[in-house]
Formats: sequence, structure tokens, C-alpha cells
Amino acid sequence: MDFALDTTTEELRERLLTFLHEKVYPAEPVFSEQLEAADDRWAWSRVPVLHELRAQAREQGLWNLFLPGEEGGGLTNLQYAPLAEITGRSRLAPPALNCSAPDTGNMEVLSMFGTEKQRKEWLEPLLAGEIRSSFAMTEPDVASSDATNIGTRIERDGDHYVVNGRKWWITGAMNPDAAIFIVMGKTDPSADRHRQQSMILVPRDTPGVEINRGMTVFGYDDADHGGHAEMTFTDVRVPAENLIGGEGDGFAIAQARLGPGRIHHCMRSIGVAERAIELMCDRAAERVAFGKPIADQGVVRDWIAEARVRVEQLRLLVLKTAWLMDTVGNKGAHTEIQAIKIATPRTVEWILDKAIQVHGAGGLSQDSPLAGLFAGIRTLRFADGPDEVHKNALAKAELKRQQGRGTH
Repeated sequence: MDFALDTTTEELRERLLTFLHEKVYPAEPVFSEQLEAADDRWAWSRVPVLHELRAQAREQGLWNLFLPGEEGGGLTNLQYAPLAEITGRSRLAPPALNCSAPDTGNMEVLSMFGTEKQRKEWLEPLLAGEIRSSFAMTEPDVASSDATNIGTRIERDGDHYVVNGRKWWITGAMNPDAAIFIVMGKTDPSADRHRQQSMILVPRDTPGVEINRGMTVFGYDDADHGGHAEMTFTDVRVPAENLIGGEGDGFAIAQARLGPGRIHHCMRSIGVAERAIELMCDRAAERVAFGKPIADQGVVRDWIAEARVRVEQLRLLVLKTAWLMDTVGNKGAHTEIQAIKIATPRTVEWILDKAIQVHGAGGLSQDSPLAGLFAGIRTLRFADGPDEVHKNALAKAELKRQQGRGTH
């Protein structure tokens, strides 16, 4: 078993680390200042310094690394994992590399399931970073942890489909550059439970599309990533050719989309953990209490040691999952994808909590990135399915596996 990175990954990793230290980190305060001064605080993708970073990332071959094949970076999941981890250290890095959600998942959907026309009209400008997008699945009136609950209707009317429904927590939708929505709804409520849903492309400027409000997480609105929106679709008519795949394919497409999305979140979250450990160690070394640095306190050293052990364990599980996705496919790696989705937010949340504690009250404030990072990681215990749903499915699979092993 070889834990070394291959030559391609190591070369990209070194290039990416240099890019972060020389370009991205210095640009973070500039980005915040420019966004604060912008006419539209949700239009983060129009901030000048981000455009500069994107141009530099493309020149250095650090563009669309998440997407395998000729359209993207041509990397495997295992190769992309350490790169995604690095981008998780800065909220500015993923959009600078055109590797930020929800665009990544939407590009994957269009790449895998889109028609030639759909790919030309929407995938190409997304790959070029010319537009943004959103994925409209979650709803306020149903338990969206069960995707078959979706209440939004997509009904055929001649050469069009008519969409009616209400969505919320639609990531990036507050950004006016989110030009296209992939909307999940029911085309046939009488069909088999997993064949009732479909996905359709709805342009932002279609009559009947309304952005109702931005939503916050612990008071954070994620304006620097386009926010989260509650929105309604009222008699929204779009051409029938906007359907992705066929009627009833929506649930299967969602599962295909969410597998890579979950591991990408986990990869980036390890980067969050690493940054939290760095901040915790720096603060512990410089902060003096009762006559000595708090780094000399046994309880703080225990937190630092535990943080290192936990993040190393987590990284190995994520890398194993990436390897399985490459070798046996997303379906074959289903158990491990569930495991990392359960383990990652819980582990990183614990590390962030201890880093905040070491910082004292300052760790709760806007003067530190830790509070915002904590809000984002806490969100992951709901995003792409809550912990309890994944635990239930994982336990069922384990019970079935144990029942089938026989006696020895």
C-alpha cells in the first residue's frame, strides 16, 4: 500500500500551495473590501480581485480541477482530494479555481446527462466561469431528507413544462449571475416512488421565477458566495427540451450528483480543519494566562493532540473513499461516502470548537474566521442529507452485511 502522491498530484499541489500563499491569502481582505463597496453585495462573482485571481488560476492550469475528463482537470477523485483540501483553507480559493459548489455539481450533471444543446448553452459558460448556477431541490414544506417528498410540480403542457413550487436554502441563488437553476420536481406523482421526480433547466429571467429572500446560518448570510435563497416558481413555462434526461430520471440524477458533491465537501472540510489547527497553535503560543503561554496548559495540549489524530484519521477515510469511487464507482463506494458524510462535519466541528475556545471570546467575533467556518461546517450536517439519514442507511447496510457473513 503506497501512500505517496503521484507525480501529477504532487506537482499540482505545490503549484496550488504557492498560488494560495502568493495570490489568494493576500487577496482575501481586498475581496472583502471590494464586496462591501459593491452596489450589489450578492454579486460576489463580479468583484475585481476575484476576476484577477481567476485569470491567474487559468494561466497556471488550476482551472476546473474538480471535473474529470477533457472538459476539466482530467484528474481522478484520488488525485483531486489533496488539492480540494488545500482550497478548503480559504473561502476565496474554490471560486478562484472555478471549483465551488453548487456550480461544480451542476457542471457534473450537465456533463453526464445534458444534451448537446444544453451543454452548449449552459455547461460551456459555466466551465468558462462566465455565469453561475443553482441547484433547487430543498423545500420548506416537506422533509427534504427524503428526496421523494418533493412537492414542486413539473407538468407537461404541449411543447413546454410548467413548474410550480417553493424552494429554500438554494445556494448561490441570491447572486444575479446565477443565470440557470436546475430544478427538481415531480412529473408523475402516481409513478413508482423513485420515478416520480424529474430535473429541468429554468433560466433565471423566466417569468414566474421569484427570489423571495436571503437566508442566514447563525446570522451569516454567505453573501461572498451568493447566499442562500428562498424562492418560488409560479406557472413557470420552459421548453420541453430543457428537461435533463427523461421523465422520472430526477432521483437517479440527484444521487449521481450528490455522491461527488459529498466527497468534495469533505475534502475541503479537511482544509478547514488544518487551518483551524494552525490558528489554534498560533494563538496558544502567543496567549499568556496565569504567567505562561496557554500552550503549556495540559488541557490545551490535549486538544491539539486530539485534533491532529482526528484529522489524520478523517483524511485516510476520505482518501479511501476517493480511491473506491475511482476503482469501483460511486455505487460501490456508497457505504464509505455515507461514512465520510457522517464523520467529517462532526470531526471538523469539534476541532473548530476547540480552536475557538483557545482564542477566547475573540474566536466568536468577526475578527477571526473561526466563527464563520463553524457556521459553514455545522451546515454540512444538513447539506446533502442530515446525519441521521446517512447513519440509518449505513446501519441497514451493515446489518445486511453481517447477516450474510455466515458463522465461523
